Amino acid sequence: MDSIDAPDRYVSFKGIDCEGNSRRIVERLYMHIDDPAKTNAFWERFRAKLAVAEDPLKRQADGLCLLCSNIYYIADLFEEHDDEEGLAMLRQLEDECC
Repeated sequence: MDSIDAPDRYVSFKGIDCEGNSRRIVERLYMHIDDPAKTNAFWERFRAKLAVAEDPLKRQADGLCLLCSNIYYIADLFEEHDDEEGLAMLRQLEDECC
């Protein structure tokens, strides 16, 4: 897909799976923060926010909003653990959905 055919969030979100992309990032994030050696108080609080984000009656922000609001922290985590695939997924999410 060349740049002319690439989805453009500024024109339309049509063809962009923001929900699916955000779910994959959350799964990748859990892969790291579920490891006690890689988590900390920030990630434990973030985990609690993600749990609330799944409940539309309780949430203040959905999962995508939480991810977009914390792109730099997530990128730092992925960089710290040499997760190139996670970083690529995160860049795509930021470019297309945030």
